[in-house]
Amino acid sequence: MAKQKIMIKVNMASDKCRSKAMALVASTSGVDSVALAGDGKDQLVVVGDGVDSIKLTTALRKKVGHATLMTVGEVKKEEKKPEPAAVVEYPWSYHPYTFTPPPQHVVYQYPASSSWWW
Repeated sequence: MAKQKIMIKVNMASDKCRSKAMALVASTSGVDSVALAGDGKDQLVVVGDGVDSIKLTTALRKKVGHATLMTVGEVKKEEKKPEPAAVVEYPWSYHPYTFTPPPQHVVYQYPASSSWWW
């Protein structure tokens, strides 16, 4: 059996009613996800496998308030194209051998006129 997408409009005046309705729907067997939709967050979008939409709507009417079954349909699978593996191009760089000259030594040559340490 394919996954179903069920949309139910429920009169929910407060956040307490919304959480109660969502908890009721989430505890139903076969439900995969529950979401709020609509401008006034008065629609429940239920996605699941083997969910009885009539029983679900009846349970919402008993526990929460007036509920109307809007749509029942199959979930459209979005085909995601596999992204090709990212090809990383490294810039070709050439590090030539650099000749390092030997360290220079400083040779001090004292002038002939100053013989202070002899």
